[in-house]
Amino acid sequence: MLHRLTATQLKSFTERGRYADGGGLWFQVSAFNTRAWIFQYRIGGRVRQKGLGPYPQVGLEKARKKAGKCRDQLDDGIDPIADTKAQARKKTTFKQMATAYVEAQAPGWRNAKHRQQWTNTLTTYVYPDIGDEAVCDVDKTKVLKVLKPVWAKTPETAERIRGRIEKILDYAKSNGAREGDNPAAWRGNLAHDFPGRSRLARVKNHEAMPYTAVPGFMTELRKRDSISARALEFTILTAARTGAVIGATWHELDLAEKLWTVPPDRAGVKIEGNKPKVVPLCDRAITILKALPREDGNPHVFVGGTRGKGISNMAMLELVRGMVRKGMTVHGFRSSFKDWAAECTRYENIVSEAALWHAVADKVEAAYRRGDLLEKRRRLMRDWMNYCAQPPAKRDGVVTPLRKGDLA
Repeated sequence: MLHRLTATQLKSFTERGRYADGGGLWFQVSAFNTRAWIFQYRIGGRVRQKGLGPYPQVGLEKARKKAGKCRDQLDDGIDPIADTKAQARKKTTFKQMATAYVEAQAPGWRNAKHRQQWTNTLTTYVYPDIGDEAVCDVDKTKVLKVLKPVWAKTPETAERIRGRIEKILDYAKSNGAREGDNPAAWRGNLAHDFPGRSRLARVKNHEAMPYTAVPGFMTELRKRDSISARALEFTILTAARTGAVIGATWHELDLAEKLWTVPPDRAGVKIEGNKPKVVPLCDRAITILKALPREDGNPHVFVGGTRGKGISNMAMLELVRGMVRKGMTVHGFRSSFKDWAAECTRYENIVSEAALWHAVADKVEAAYRRGDLLEKRRRLMRDWMNYCAQPPAKRDGVVTPLRKGDLA
């Protein structure tokens, strides 16, 4: 029998207990006269109880409608409690779960910068693809979409991203927000989709130095007194392409304004409107330029061994490989810079992308960056200079000494 209770009765119940309205709907009076609605049902051989809300916030008619919905679900073979949990999971996005994970873990992290590094990595590499996805719907295909663009360029960064996604998805499962295997797990899963890092290092084109090793490398580089050493240091500090640096001429430089204007034909990338690329120069870059020797009749900034010519396109590469090992590239320092910007700074992704002269496909973002973000880029390159100038010792858990064995 349905609808046994009346509104008057609900107000009169004072003894602890449950009062049936019929059809599985119960009015429950608990300690301290707290009152609530319960829907009781049997499914799979066991009795379950689903809370429908407190009284009087949920009145008699509303409770009956909720109970009716539960009965309809049961008629369709749906468990009301399981369905509620499933709907809640669908409402929780990956970004929300990641934020909750960081909040839960941050108090136990010894390094205060660790939280910022987590947030920056997720914001730069992960959220654009899966941040707004329901965390329960993140599958292997979506994880691969995040990882593949990064893995071939900087496997160390990709592995860090993968590990963080895996931890967030594990956290989601432990909190009932998703079920099944973790699509970001390595062993028996993604290990079949990517070459191991040691094997990848032998085949990738622009092997990058971990950004944590760059300060140590720069310390050793500054000890070397050669044009190629200064050219390499300048290249790293500006995050420029090799071709732009070896072809640089003095008329492109404005030392007073601390600017370098690179012609579009030497930028190494298609530039909107075929305009020159303006590069902000940090103080150390200016110091390098002012100390360089000049050759009469030679317009090149970095003078080569042949009169009237600049350094060769192999000069910096041979220096890098002589200092570290074969396989390391000059171009890879651009990836080191990008990883540092993502991990250790709060600059928007578009600022570091502009500093690297990368094309931006999105029309809104492209419009936003038409001014080249010059002042933000100037501050970013200043911070990069300061980071590179740190002594090669562990500082805040970020900088590590450069050892050939670490990179072999």
